[in-house]
Amino acid sequence: MKNDGNGIATLLQKLYFAILPTSKMRTKYINKYKAMFHHVGKDVFWQPRILPADPEYISIGDNVKISSNVIFINHDIIHLMLNNDYSKEGQIKPYVGCIFIGNNVMIGTNVIILPNVKIGNNVIIAAGSIVTKDIPDNNVWGGIPASYIKDYKDIIEERKKIKISSENTIMEIWHDFYNRKFSII
Repeated sequence: MKNDGNGIATLLQKLYFAILPTSKMRTKYINKYKAMFHHVGKDVFWQPRILPADPEYISIGDNVKISSNVIFINHDIIHLMLNNDYSKEGQIKPYVGCIFIGNNVMIGTNVIILPNVKIGNNVIIAAGSIVTKDIPDNNVWGGIPASYIKDYKDIIEERKKIKISSENTIMEIWHDFYNRKFSII
């Protein structure tokens, strides 16, 4: 797939990937065809249905969990507009950048990661965030644009206090939900 994002073989590969019905199958595919990315580490979980347009500009570390609908943007198309309206064809080049994801990272649903971003080790990115700049190690980030929320160790301590587990019945989970204190905004 390297440098051939619109070739017929690449497009067929992306179509096939998009119709894989489960995240387990997509993860297996990513791990089988690691060479399409710059790097894919061990124990990577991939839930999105869509492969990035330019996976060769993406490096994924070990124990990375990528939730559904995460979008990796490695380039823009501004040069197309600028070349058509303001300069000679081809004078303005596209902006292309890499995305580096460290080890032990969880990226929430509907996150957008922009070009030239480094995500450190032990990082959690909240659902719906837009990552526009580097995220240091041991941080939890979220928002638009994503910003620091708390330390990674804090979320570990919070999660240790949660009593609900996969062994709880649906009724127990609903009971705990209804007994929560709700705040009215």
